[in-house]
Amino acid sequence: MDTTDIKPGEQVKNVYFSEDTISVDLLDGRTITVPLAWYPRLLHASEEQRQNWQICGGGYGIHWPDIDEDLSTEGLLRGAPAPRDNITNVA
Repeated sequence: MDTTDIKPGEQVKNVYFSEDTISVDLLDGRTITVPLAWYPRLLHASEEQRQNWQICGGGYGIHWPDIDEDLSTEGLLRGAPAPRDNITNVA
C-alpha cells in the first residue's frame, strides 16, 4: 500500500483485546480483528501492558511503550502478521 492510498477514515479510534484477538476500531466505523498470535509481543504481554497503548504515526499507528511494539492500520488491513525476526525478541 502506498502512502497515497491511506484514507483519513483509516485512523485508529480504539484498541481492545479478547482472550485471543486484538481489535482496532477505525474512524470510518470499521473494526479490524486479527489473531493475537500474529503479534507475539502482545500475546505474551500482561493485560496492563496491552492496555498501555498510544496512537502514533499521525493516527495510523499504535504504539505500546512497555513492550516496544508498533502496529499500523495499513499492516492490519493487509492482514500482515509480525515479521519473523520480531518473534526472536520475545521474552
